[in-house]
Amino acid sequence: MLTVLDHVPAGLLERPAPRLHEVLPGPTLIHLPGRRPEPLFVSVLLHGNEDVGWEAARRLLQAPAGQELPRALSLFIGNVAAARHRKRHLADQPDYNRIWKGGGRLPEHAMVEQVLDEMRRRRVFAAIDVHNNTGRNPHYACINRLEPSFEHLALLFSRTVVYFRQPDTVLSLAFARLCPAITIECGRPGEPRGVAHALECLEAALRLSALPRHPVAAHDIDLFHTVAVIKVPRHVRIGFGPDGGDLRFVGELDRLNFTELAPGTLLGFTTAGGEPGLCVLDEDGRDVTARYLEFDGGEIRTRRPVTPSMFTRDPEIIHQDCLGYFMERLPPTAVAA
Repeated sequence: MLTVLDHVPAGLLERPAPRLHEVLPGPTLIHLPGRRPEPLFVSVLLHGNEDVGWEAARRLLQAPAGQELPRALSLFIGNVAAARHRKRHLADQPDYNRIWKGGGRLPEHAMVEQVLDEMRRRRVFAAIDVHNNTGRNPHYACINRLEPSFEHLALLFSRTVVYFRQPDTVLSLAFARLCPAITIECGRPGEPRGVAHALECLEAALRLSALPRHPVAAHDIDLFHTVAVIKVPRHVRIGFGPDGGDLRFVGELDRLNFTELAPGTLLGFTTAGGEPGLCVLDEDGRDVTARYLEFDGGEIRTRRPVTPSMFTRDPEIIHQDCLGYFMERLPPTAVAA
């Protein structure tokens, strides 16, 4: 499935994400030289409806002819077919950010193994996976290891950093075995600030000669730990505000993202035949719904202090992936660990 190139094809940089299929046959890995040979790996369009990474990469590569990159760059352009239709992924495809754990039998699993082998052989310097999200969220970075090099890389993008271990099938976790790796979340698609911010991060990473090894000062980082994910089965009908459904969430649900919620905060209402209609799973996949939520008189309220992230109002995304996550703030001692 993978096309590997050592140049930018003619006409590629003139095309927005929905037109990349006119030049690229599918997922493509482009290796470009730079003054420092160990490459920065950048991944864009793992989700076809999240074009911020591609827009930032286009600007990065539209430098004057002959201008050398400060470091080699390996650009992975992911789900070209889904980008054509502005979809997260197509119905007959897996989610391209849920295939990186290894051991699968799909063609996509073989593809990501080839990407990882290529980057291992090239002694990858660092990895940045660029994403949008569908709800209102601040710009933030994600890491999968509480290590100084990962934290310093994340701080190139934002002082707000989220540590997570699940899902364990994402690109950043696979690359964390090879090099410092982060995911950057750049707000909703179509927001110019997201593109500009992603570009700033990529340019800063390319200019690095090395990543610091000393611990990050606790006052320089706001560190959260994702402790649970909220899942909604596909058969459950979803609504927001006055719109009906088996689950009816408050209309401005995504405004709660990155806000610490007190116990008893109303999230919505359930009429799912006496069942909650959703479940909360911890990092080990255990059902911990009762730990985080209470259901009384059809109301869904928080049971303990939590900070949500990535709450979305898009029913398709909720069914394909999740409603969002619950986080807890990590103490300064975790930063210095």
